[in-house]
Amino acid sequence: MIRSRTISLTGGEAARNGAPIKSRLRVLVTHVILILTSILVGMPFFWMVTTALKSRTEVYKFPPIWFPETLRWDNFVTAWETAPFAQFYVNSIITTLVGVGLEVLIALLSAYAFARIDFPKRDLIFMVVLAGMMIPSQLTLIPNYVTLSRLHWINTYQGIIIPNVSSVFGAFLLRQAFLSMEKEIFEAAEVDGASHVRILFSIALPMARPAVATLALFLFIAKWNDYLWPLIVTNTENMRTLPVGLAMVRKAEYQIGPEHLMAASLFVLVPVLIVFVFTQKQLIEGIAAGAVKG
Repeated sequence: MIRSRTISLTGGEAARNGAPIKSRLRVLVTHVILILTSILVGMPFFWMVTTALKSRTEVYKFPPIWFPETLRWDNFVTAWETAPFAQFYVNSIITTLVGVGLEVLIALLSAYAFARIDFPKRDLIFMVVLAGMMIPSQLTLIPNYVTLSRLHWINTYQGIIIPNVSSVFGAFLLRQAFLSMEKEIFEAAEVDGASHVRILFSIALPMARPAVATLALFLFIAKWNDYLWPLIVTNTENMRTLPVGLAMVRKAEYQIGPEHLMAASLFVLVPVLIVFVFTQKQLIEGIAAGAVKG
C-alpha cells in the first residue's frame, strides 16, 4: 500500500511538472512562428530601403547583395528632383486630412442616427444603405466625373475629396460601437435635457474613441494611397497626389534607375508608417473592443 501510494504521488508530480513544459513549448513555437512571419513581412520593406541606398552597379549585381558597400543618400535627392514631390505632398496632405475629417464626421452622424434615434423604417433604410457596399467603386467613376465636370470641379481639391466623403463601412462600424453602449446612459442624458448633438459629441464619441481612431487610420491609409480617382480627376502636374507622382517617376525608371524609384516609393510609404506608429495603441484598443463586444 505504501509503495503504490508513493508511485501514484510520483506520477501526479510528474504530470504537474509536464504541464509547464508543454506550456513553455507552446509559447516557444508561437514565438518562432511570429518571428518567421515578421521576417517574411518585413523583408520587402528592408529590400526597398537597402535598394534605395545602393549604387546602380549594386542594384544589378547577381547574386543580389543585401547591404550596400556605401550608403548613397544622394539617391533621395535625385528622386526628389525628378518630380515636384513638395507639391505632391501638399496635395496629398490636404486631400487626405480633409477627406478623412469629413468622412469620419458623416459616419459619426449617420451611425448615431441609425443606432440611437427612432424613426420610421430605420432598420430598412439602414439595410438599403448597407447595400451600397455591394456596388463596385469603379461603376461610379464615369457618373462622378460627369457630375464634377458640370460643376467645374475637375482638377480641384473638392473634385478629389467630395465624391469619397461618404463611408458605408464607417457608418456600420460606428453604429455597432454605439449599439454596444449601455442604453441607460443615453436615456439619462435625454432626461437631463441634452440634445442628440450634445449626446453624440459629449457622451457617445468619447466612449467610441478606439473605434473612431481605427476608422480614421483605415481611411487615412486608403486616401493616402488612392491612385485611380486622383489620376482621373486631375490633369495638371500641380494637382497630382503622391501615388500619381510616384507613377510619373516610374515612367522615368530607365532614365533615373530603380534605386531612385525605391527612394521615391519611400516618400509615399514613410508618412503612413509614422501615422501608424503614433496610432497603433488606439488601433489595438479598437480591434480588441470589437472582438470583446462582438
